[in-house]
Amino acid sequence: MADLQRVLRGRDSRQANRLPVSLAARITWKDASGAVRFASVVTKDVSDAGVFVECDAAAAIPLYRLVHLQIERSVGDSESVPKRLRESRVLSAVWRVAPCRKSTGTPSGYALRFLVESEAAKSARPAIQTEPIAVAS
Repeated sequence: MADLQRVLRGRDSRQANRLPVSLAARITWKDASGAVRFASVVTKDVSDAGVFVECDAAAAIPLYRLVHLQIERSVGDSESVPKRLRESRVLSAVWRVAPCRKSTGTPSGYALRFLVESEAAKSARPAIQTEPIAVAS
């Protein structure tokens, strides 16, 4: 039993390595009534599969809500930023909601999962070979 626990503790279950990168960014989403909302955030951990952002605004975003994440243009040229974040907005889903602050009653941060295929997944996927089909007319 102790050996199994040691093995489970040593195993890394993350899809991609996280980098501690602090960048100014903005998230936009539609609320329950369909109105477009936005909030300024700061990234804390960035990976090829997602990002954790801290949000100081009094905005409560529900779990699994679709959001667009875009880093500020002034920091978009940094090599420590994944390519997809440097290029444009990234469609993401709220994957985890941090505990709420007592002062505002809103979450202190959100873990966002990118809804685009990672570079590692693209390279691991086998190439699909297609052949032309003859069509009789």
